[in-house]
Amino acid sequence: MTTTPSRRFFLFPFLLVLTVLAFSHALRAEFVHPGIAHSQQSIHFAKQKVAEGEQPWSDAWKRLKQSRQASLDWKPSPHARVERGPSNNPDIGSSDFTQDSIVAYTHAICWNINGDEAHAKKAAEILDAWSSTLKSVGNHDARLLIGMDGYHYCIAAELLKHTWNGWPAEKQQAFSTMLRRVFYPVIKDFYPSANGNWDASMLQAMAAMGVFLDDQAMFDRATTYFLKGKGNGAIGMYFKPSGQCQETGRDQGHTQMGLEYLANTCETAWIQGVDLYQALDNRLLKGFEYTAKYNLGHDVPYVPYKSFEGRYHYKKLSDKARGRLRPMYERVYNHYHNRKGLNAPFTKQAALKSREGGNERRGRKGRVRRGAAMDTLMYADQPARFPEAK
Repeated sequence: MTTTPSRRFFLFPFLLVLTVLAFSHALRAEFVHPGIAHSQQSIHFAKQKVAEGEQPWSDAWKRLKQSRQASLDWKPSPHARVERGPSNNPDIGSSDFTQDSIVAYTHAICWNINGDEAHAKKAAEILDAWSSTLKSVGNHDARLLIGMDGYHYCIAAELLKHTWNGWPAEKQQAFSTMLRRVFYPVIKDFYPSANGNWDASMLQAMAAMGVFLDDQAMFDRATTYFLKGKGNGAIGMYFKPSGQCQETGRDQGHTQMGLEYLANTCETAWIQGVDLYQALDNRLLKGFEYTAKYNLGHDVPYVPYKSFEGRYHYKKLSDKARGRLRPMYERVYNHYHNRKGLNAPFTKQAALKSREGGNERRGRKGRVRRGAAMDTLMYADQPARFPEAK
């Protein structure tokens, strides 16, 4: 049968729509939700352990609930224009940005553990305050700030969006707009020549933003840079095969920051079905084992390390901040040992020692920083596979 011109005219827009939809679907992944840092199964596991009064989850939950960041009296302090200079000087709203991110994350977790809607409302209050106010993040450390704290904002938003029906669609859209217009332009090109914890922080935030926004291209940009990036924070640049890190000769605090941010990127990707943990023969595990071993008081080998473009040249192993364990070891031990059955003796020791540290770590001027209670509560001793929900 011959197709008439009028019928062809009718079919063309229909076929065009189908083509666009098919193309859009190819660009848009079927992301797992909630799927930033914590899955629905891992949240249920922690919630069940708390309800049953089992340790170490019960004590970790009590410490978290007693912390300042879990207080329902907390008031957000949004700014229209945030600036963080070198080493947070000047600090124009940057510390408020940081603290509110941790508090929002904490309240979103509290809501998911005990079901008290007041915590969900408090998390939403913080997210809405910033998304309705913030216009820019600038100055020298802007990329680092968004990398470090944008990640926490995204976790809180992801948990609210997918576990609570009280966050209005227009507020969710305002948050999404903040991610696209304020956060992403600052971090999209990373900072290859900076110390690796910078790139690593941006990786965790970018992967998280990709998941929340259901933006496959954004998520892929993060995972591709993690694997193949030229900067100091990519997996092949931050670690030598021995596990020595790019910042090991700088100090142990920044080294552990880089490690944690890379691990956070891996965990989000894992929930989404992408295994970054295994990259370069489990190079991340080697980095954690090397760093944990040294910070637990053991000797480790060291060779001078010149960073990307030769900007930094650390000639000897640094003992600055040695022994100050960052609350980050539970999730990595959980993956490599519990999920994969690999030995990680020093990572295990560091995780167990961190549990003794309580919840709050205080930064400059007594500001709250995320502590060990959250790490223990949400990552300790998880099974290799979660049982099917009944």
